[in-house]
Amino acid sequence: MAVIKANSEDVRTLARLMRAEAEEDGESGMLMVGNVGVNRILGNCLDFRNIRNVNDMVFQSPGGFEAPQKGYFYQRARESDIRLARRAIAGERTRPATNALWFFRPVGDCPATWYDQQNTGRYKAHCFFAPASGECPAVY
Repeated sequence: MAVIKANSEDVRTLARLMRAEAEEDGESGMLMVGNVGVNRILGNCLDFRNIRNVNDMVFQSPGGFEAPQKGYFYQRARESDIRLARRAIAGERTRPATNALWFFRPVGDCPATWYDQQNTGRYKAHCFFAPASGECPAVY
């Protein structure tokens, strides 16, 4: 059962985002990007108030993802990417992105905090950051 509402176009959009943001980190890294996206929709907190659907989340500006600003994002979603997006939409969560609302690719080590959000860990190239449970209970 899905934890967010999503039609087939939403699934493809999320799949394209996951691939564009983390293809180099493999399926697990891409799924973690999906976790962050789903959490932003569920959260309705902090920088993500009134982000109620996949399009709101993917194309949020300012404060959204970089991928939609680049051509690679607009390639057709592959079946393997679509399957991963469906898993994220179904609520499958992967550490360290389980409760994360942010991630980025640093040069060097992950900082302990990023914009006052706690580092929840690193997976390959990306560091993940989550709010405190009291700040955003819907992602916990």
